[in-house]
Amino acid sequence: MEYSYQARDAQGALRTGTVEAATVGNASEILHQHGLIIIKILPVTKTDILENIALFNRVPMKEIVLFSRQLATLINAKVPIVQALKILELQVSSKRLRQIISEVAVKVESGDSLSVAITNYPQVFSGLYINLVHAGELSGTLDESLLYLANQVEKDYDLRSKVIGALTYPLFIVVALVIVGILMFIYVLPPMVEILQESSVDLPFTTKILITVTNFIQNFWWIVILMALGSIVGFRYYIHTFGGRYFIDWLIIRIPVFGKLVRSIYMARFARNLATLVAGGIPIVKALDAVADIVGNYVYRDIIFDASHQVQNGKSIALAFVDKEEFPPIVSQMVQIGESTGKLQEILEKLASFYEKEVDAVIKVLTTLIEPLIMMLLGLAVAVMVAGILLPIYNLASAA
Repeated sequence: MEYSYQARDAQGALRTGTVEAATVGNASEILHQHGLIIIKILPVTKTDILENIALFNRVPMKEIVLFSRQLATLINAKVPIVQALKILELQVSSKRLRQIISEVAVKVESGDSLSVAITNYPQVFSGLYINLVHAGELSGTLDESLLYLANQVEKDYDLRSKVIGALTYPLFIVVALVIVGILMFIYVLPPMVEILQESSVDLPFTTKILITVTNFIQNFWWIVILMALGSIVGFRYYIHTFGGRYFIDWLIIRIPVFGKLVRSIYMARFARNLATLVAGGIPIVKALDAVADIVGNYVYRDIIFDASHQVQNGKSIALAFVDKEEFPPIVSQMVQIGESTGKLQEILEKLASFYEKEVDAVIKVLTTLIEPLIMMLLGLAVAVMVAGILLPIYNLASAA
């Protein structure tokens, strides 16, 4: 069977390709023999491609939390792993997760470990999850690793929910404004424009712009649709290229106000996940490699991969981040204290808590400011409409 992989060599360079092997375990062994550190490995099949594209095949984070807690409970109760998986297969509500558990149970029953079996589903089980499950298997504390994972996934879910909740209202308003604007240009403005064009009144500059836009949309609506679709497709293609995704990620962390929020989210995610891996006994270099893929930003991913390479060459973690502007000085200072005192896990957990509280504070400020900003936006839209259409019509009626 053919497997595609993403890995790093001894020098830290990224390698991708395919390898032929009977099982994913054999494929992993082949790559390890060639001195590669595996980041991601999955079978090349048509089914997997369809699953990656399918939007509704995603497994909610809540389901992962419940699955991890229930599996930990069953393992702690000395239920065999295969039997535990088959029990959970009947209990989960997500069809996609039910299918994955069934396939994982078959792989484990045929001799694979749980950590090897779940590597085939990187969209569901992150590198952090796989590494901690593997550490739990080696130390005989799989139930503790799963409970710890459930807690961390739940914290990540809570953080994501807060951010989504804060952005839902302004996004709804913006979408509603766009829809109302489109309807006005199609149904409301054309009759008014006809009245103004037939009159001999000298029109303001704002009115001329609105008339031009209205006429263009009426006569060339298909161009507007093609431009909109082309922009969406082009943007989606651009962000799926390495350079495009890197630029967007670079831009996101530098946007005024929102950039601070996003940077705090990435710092919280970095510290929390690294603390989790350190607590699980994962070697620091491997832990940094795993966190680099989890953090969710190409700029931070490259910085963390570079730090991993420096640590592998004998540098401390704190020094690897000290000259990076994306990492605030407090991060390198706290990590240095953790390294010197041997309490890196505790320090990272405190850092994560600090940035999670900062995220909460920024979200509260944003939610307070969003309402007046939206009111200003609505007022501006109304002012443009009054100045551009209603005022000339009023002047025309007064002149008559």
